[in-house]
Amino acid sequence: MGDSAIFLIAALAFISVAGLGWVFAGGKGNQTNITRLRSLNTRDPIKRGKRKLSVLDQANTRRKQLEETLKGLDQHQKEQRKRTFTLKARIRQAGFAFSPAAFIATSLVIGLLVIVGLLLTGQTPFVAMAFGFGAGFGLPRWFLGFARKRRLKKFSLEFANAIDVIVRGVKSGLPLNECLRIIAKEAPAPVGPEFQQLNEGMAVGVDLGRGLEKMFERTPLSELNFFAIVLTIQQKTGGNLAEALGNLSTVLRARKMMREKIGALSSEAKASSGIIGSLPPLVMLIVYLTTPEYMSLMFTEDFGRLMLAGAGIWMGLGIFVMSRMIAFDF
Repeated sequence: MGDSAIFLIAALAFISVAGLGWVFAGGKGNQTNITRLRSLNTRDPIKRGKRKLSVLDQANTRRKQLEETLKGLDQHQKEQRKRTFTLKARIRQAGFAFSPAAFIATSLVIGLLVIVGLLLTGQTPFVAMAFGFGAGFGLPRWFLGFARKRRLKKFSLEFANAIDVIVRGVKSGLPLNECLRIIAKEAPAPVGPEFQQLNEGMAVGVDLGRGLEKMFERTPLSELNFFAIVLTIQQKTGGNLAEALGNLSTVLRARKMMREKIGALSSEAKASSGIIGSLPPLVMLIVYLTTPEYMSLMFTEDFGRLMLAGAGIWMGLGIFVMSRMIAFDF
C-alpha cells in the first residue's frame, strides 16, 4: 500500500503540474491573440482614417491653391485691363509702331489743316475751330479704333486653330514650347507674329506667364485671357493640358458661331441705322445740286451755320445711340 500510494501521489502531482502549465501557456497564447486582435482592430481604422485624412488634405490643399491662384489672376487682370486702355497700348493693339507723341502731333496737324482750309474758303473762325477740333480729335482716334478692332477680329478668328495645333502637338508628345514655335512659323498674322514675340521673350529668359501678360496687353481678348488662365493653372496645379486646351478650343468655336449668328440677326438693324443716318446728308446734297441758291444760305448766313451745327450735333447723337443699340458685347 505504501508504494501504490506513492505512485498515486506522484501521478496526481504530475497531472496537476501539467494542468497548471497548460493553463498558463494557453492563457498567455490567448492573451497574445487577444492583444493582437485588439491591435489590429485599433490600428487598421486609424491607418484607414489617416489615409482618408491625407487624401482629403491633399484635395483641400489643391483646392486652396487653385482658389489662391484664381484670386491672384483676377486681381492681376484688373490691374492689367487698366494698362490696356492707355493710348500707347491702343496703338500697339492696332498693330502700329509709332509713339503716342507722333500720334498727338499728327492729330494736331490734321486739325490745323482743316481750320486753315475752312478759313480760306470764307468760313467764320468759330465754325473753322469747331470742325478743326472734330477732325483733329475724332478722325485719328476713329481710324485707330477701326484698325484696332479689325486686328483683334483677325486674331480671334485664327486663335482657335492655334490652340488646336497645341492640342495635337501635346497629344503626340511634343513639348509646349515646340508647339508655340510651330504656331509662330505657320499661323497667319496677327497670330503668328504675336506668338513669335512670345517665343523671343521666352528665349531671353522671360517667364511664360509674363510673356502671356505682355501678349494680352497687345491683344486684349477674352479668348487669350482664357488661354493664359489655363496654362497658368496647369503649371501650378498640374492636369491634362491637352484636354483643357481641347475644351477651350470647343468653347472658342462655339463663341465664334454665336458671334456670327448675332451678326446675321442684327444685320437688318445695322442696315436700317445706316440708311436712316445717311438720309439727311444725301437729301442736303441733292437739294444743293438741284437748287444751289436755296441751300447756299445755310453756309453764308450765321443762322444757317448755326442750324447746320445743331443738325450735325443731333445727327451725331442719333448715330451714336443707334450704334450702341446694335452693338452686342459677348
